[in-house]
Amino acid sequence: MASFKLETVLEAIETSRPSVLVVDDEPDMVASLQDVLRRAGFEADGASNGEDARRAMASRDYALMVLDLRLKAEDGLTLARQMRQSSAIPIIMISGSSDETDRVLLLELAADDFLVKPFSPRELIARVRAVLRRYDPAPQPAPARAPATADNNERLRFGHWTLDLTERELHRADGSLCALTQAEFRLLEAFVRQPRRIWTRDQLLEHTRSLDTEVFDRTIDVLILRLRRKIESNPKHPSFICTERGMGYVFAVDVSPC
Repeated sequence: MASFKLETVLEAIETSRPSVLVVDDEPDMVASLQDVLRRAGFEADGASNGEDARRAMASRDYALMVLDLRLKAEDGLTLARQMRQSSAIPIIMISGSSDETDRVLLLELAADDFLVKPFSPRELIARVRAVLRRYDPAPQPAPARAPATADNNERLRFGHWTLDLTERELHRADGSLCALTQAEFRLLEAFVRQPRRIWTRDQLLEHTRSLDTEVFDRTIDVLILRLRRKIESNPKHPSFICTERGMGYVFAVDVSPC
């Protein structure tokens, strides 16, 4: 019995550690990043290509993915795009290039952070922890006696969408979840909290400062494009997020609490 209890405790401790999937086609790099992550208290699995990464994702829930931008068999851009279609897993991409074009592409693909090789173990762990903090605000559990249908969540409705500001989730009319990155959620939250307000790019940039990532003027345009693709029935002729020429953007529909 004592042995069983000890094993149970150890299993609970082990499973409480966030799991990170490292995807890189260089075995030495995978082994090195796994070692750094494990020393910092994370679980770390490795994959050498997109096929291995998909197989790993199907067999285990990961808190975060560290993904090389330039994989040989299947580039990281393609893999990130496919992952983002079905998952909201945070993605930190690594590259040997600091070119601004790569940064814009990463934003378009919904990567959450970017590391340029070579980087220090300390920087990697700092970035991983920062991204996980943004995705895991550690909400307090609901009281045990609360009815299943009752909660104090703050929700706002626009069109056929419902934005849960407490759980930080966007739901369709049928209740299904629309995956948003942290940056996308923060921008949408700004819009729905103040509909009909005209936002300048600088104001929206300021709203994303807490993301701990380098931002620049065109970032907002890319994020707006991504949001439109997700919530607009016709992204080319948006009815929610509209452009005010020469001024910025406006959320052009009414929002109501629900």
